This record gives sequence, C-alpha cells and structure tokens, in this order.
Amino acid sequence: MGAGKSAVAQELVRSSAGPTAYIEGDLYWRFFAKPRSDGDAGRAFRTVMRAMIASARHFKRDGYDVVLDFSIPPWYLDATRALLTGEPFDYVVVCPSEAVCASRAASRAEGRIDDYAPYHDLYLSFDPEDRHAIADDESDAETIAALVRSSLSSGCFRVE
Repeated sequence: MGAGKSAVAQELVRSSAGPTAYIEGDLYWRFFAKPRSDGDAGRAFRTVMRAMIASARHFKRDGYDVVLDFSIPPWYLDATRALLTGEPFDYVVVCPSEAVCASRAASRAEGRIDDYAPYHDLYLSFDPEDRHAIADDESDAETIAALVRSSLSSGCFRVE
C-alpha cells in the first residue's frame, strides 16, 4: 500500500543477527492459479492469511525470527491469535500519512498503484495512534527498522 513496509522489512532482515525467514505476503496471491468463481475477496484474503501464518509458525518453531511483510489489518489480530494457538507474536504497523502512501505507491517500479482510492478504506482501518503503529512521514527505512528493532526488544509490539 506504499507505507514503506517492504523496505523496512528488508532492512530488518539485513540487520538481523540470527537466522531469519522473510515472508513476502504479496507472493501468496500468486498461488491462486485458478481463482474461485464466486469472487469472494474476503475468503481469498482469509486463505492467504492462514497460509502465511502457518508458514511463519513453522519457521518460528524451527528457530527462525520471522519477518512477515504484508498489510495485516488490526481487525484480523484475533484470528491471527487463534491461528497461532496462544503463541505470542509482535505486530508492527508502518503507518505514514495516506498522502505519503499514495505517492510511494504511484512511484513504484513494480506493482505501481496510480489510483489509491480503492485502498482508502483499508488505510483508514489502521490507527496511527495505536501502540503498534509507527506514524512517520520523514524517516528512511533504516531509521524505522532500528526503531522497530529496539521496540521489539522492549516488548512494545508484543501481542499475547
């Protein structure tokens, strides 16, 4: 959505001290070789989420830190918690202003989004005041990744 989450995620992977798995969530949409004919986007989203979370859980159980790069809306946290069967996880939202997201999305070389209007409601579902959000229009990915890393070590983004 242009928030800078992929750049921050890649920086987190680069700066990781231990074994790390990087799960690029957008790739999971490509797994639908022949989509359902009912056009149920919500069902497809839930399928993608379950598959990503299952992948993350397996990497984590094998000793990897996992960076899941995807727009996971806050309303999906209860389902995530249930899928992880009580295992704690960290939830971080990179949440610059909508104008910054739209500008970044329009300037991408790959996956360019010229019309940000369809993403407006999804953008609004993220609360920049939430304790899991980093609302920053100015900092680069390296700076935000350093903030994420220090906040992770303090438990700031932990979801029990």
